[in-house]
Amino acid sequence: MTGLRRAVGAYGERCAVRHLTEAGLRVVARNWRCPYGEIDIIAWEGEVLAFCEVKTRRSARYGTPAEAVLGRKARRLRRLAAEWLRDSDTHAEQVRFDVIEVYPARSGAARVEHLRSAF
Repeated sequence: MTGLRRAVGAYGERCAVRHLTEAGLRVVARNWRCPYGEIDIIAWEGEVLAFCEVKTRRSARYGTPAEAVLGRKARRLRRLAAEWLRDSDTHAEQVRFDVIEVYPARSGAARVEHLRSAF
């Protein structure tokens, strides 16, 4: 991954965290890693634990950011969530998988779309 792509991804994650906290979610982990991959953000919304994948795109020219989180990627995120729950010894009655789309603006704030229970 190039430095520019990494910077854009980090920017998107910062925007997503700000959006989630302003919406009342409590972020408990960021960029959690294990041998199988990485979870961008893990947050509680009330009694629901949300595993969030952040996708940052300048446009939807090649599809929406959420469309990049289908099939194999969604299965991998489910496996990662199970690993995190095991490793953290966290018990959640309800979990969900969210996608947070971030569209940076040329000036001003980025547009953030939070898709709850995306898959």
